Amino acid sequence: MLEVPMLEVPMLEVRGLTKRFGGVAAINDVTLSFAAGSLTAIIGPNGAGKSTFFNLISGAIVPDGGKVILKGEDITGLDRAAVVHRGIGRAFQVASFFPSMTVAENLMGAIAAHRGQWANLNHRFPRPGVRARALEVAELLGLEGKADELSANLSHGDQKLLDIALALALEPTVLLLDEPTAGMGPEERWRMIEKVQRLWERQNLTLVFIEHDMDIVFGISSSIRVLCYGRVLAQGTPEEIRNNPAVIEAYLGTPDAEDVA
Repeated sequence: MLEVPMLEVPMLEVRGLTKRFGGVAAINDVTLSFAAGSLTAIIGPNGAGKSTFFNLISGAIVPDGGKVILKGEDITGLDRAAVVHRGIGRAFQVASFFPSMTVAENLMGAIAAHRGQWANLNHRFPRPGVRARALEVAELLGLEGKADELSANLSHGDQKLLDIALALALEPTVLLLDEPTAGMGPEERWRMIEKVQRLWERQNLTLVFIEHDMDIVFGISSSIRVLCYGRVLAQGTPEEIRNNPAVIEAYLGTPDAEDVA
């Protein structure tokens, strides 16, 4: 009797995902899957539906149709807290943290809340292991030397790293990064993305990121998904996307690799 090979279940999958705002379909019948341990870029012109796509996956908004499936479990319609506990973390385009707290205090608060230690949030002395975990997460993002610095005093790039660290503190298996290099200069962008890439390698995360810098997209992605007017325009390897006529016409604007920046 022939053995039928078992198909690997995607870490994250959306099927027929749809969201309308009034008469506009921000996301229109989108079906995509993301393999465990993959590093995937989501690209597309402004208004393509990229942030809405992340909002649907992370539970910030409820879809009008379709499903969001994590590790084979249908999580469609769950609120953000429930989605986080299932294993999806998200960092935002605009970093979100408590500016009057130190880096370590922000991380300890996130860790304590995630562990259900609500009574400990305002306690002077954290539960055993909470500070150690906070410093471990800070080290992963290169913030260990700034653990006791006020978050408000961090550079823009370090504030973005703190936002990623806060998502990572919640122990995700899938990490969504919404424009992690937004507002940065060229050198700072590459320092940020190198840290993101090292984080992905060390933590074995399934990482999905939205990015407009095509040098970064083509430089680090294992696969790319292209959204346009709420639909999937194309998906494939960086080389396939770089040479896709529909993507060139709708977004990249040139078939020449040297010009795709």
